Amino acid sequence: MAGTGGFFTAALAFPTALFSFALVVVVGYWLLMLLGGLVPGAVHGGHDGGHHLDAGHAGHHPGAGHGGHSGPAGHAGHPGDVGHPGHGAGGHDADAGSDRHGAGHHTNVLDALGLGGVPVTVAVSLLVAIAWFVSLAGTVLTSGAPARGGVFAVALVASWAGTRVLVRPLSRLFPQDRPATRGDFVGRVCVIRTGRVTAGFGQAEVTAEDGSTAIVQVRTAEPEPGLTAGRTALIFDYDPEGEHFLVAPFDPPSGLS
Repeated sequence: MAGTGGFFTAALAFPTALFSFALVVVVGYWLLMLLGGLVPGAVHGGHDGGHHLDAGHAGHHPGAGHGGHSGPAGHAGHPGDVGHPGHGAGGHDADAGSDRHGAGHHTNVLDALGLGGVPVTVAVSLLVAIAWFVSLAGTVLTSGAPARGGVFAVALVASWAGTRVLVRPLSRLFPQDRPATRGDFVGRVCVIRTGRVTAGFGQAEVTAEDGSTAIVQVRTAEPEPGLTAGRTALIFDYDPEGEHFLVAPFDPPSGLS
């Protein structure tokens, strides 16, 4: 019992107490993550299958066309054709863009400290855990305010150095996600969603590698009267100036989506 009482005394003394409360938060977070992973839908619930990519001001879902409008290359619309005019993915992702900006800010701070390559939560958890262990040991071995102040400084430096050493091998477990680009759609098969595709008008639905779909602006390099709604086509190039993809008729073999 004396050992247990001494442990709690040290854990609640300065400077260990500062890291003890942070450690409680970290442990609570990972317990919630563990429990959430065991409950179906607790983590991935409400995931939107739409592919958020600004592919030439593409809309996410086909719909009834707003007849009478024939806009520039980036915006689709034509009398009698199916396809919602292009509402860019960037326009629908204002909140997500803010989240990514915040996450990027934290990532930049970690990179500056040499702690990049792992999620922010992992790096912070390591920092807190190492600082707590070092400060606990220092608190047990020292007494007096000046010595405890030195323990606090040593704990901070040790947590940074230890975390920097650990994140290098751990980074291999967390491959960095490469942002989706328009070029990722080149070479993929799409399905025409407008009444026809011409050199100045057309939309198609394409499935990304992760299984999500997007409505993208498509054009033909040459007149293709056979490119009508429901027909499959191959995306073979992207025009950055017109912000649209170039397609050609394509009949995929059986079993190829």
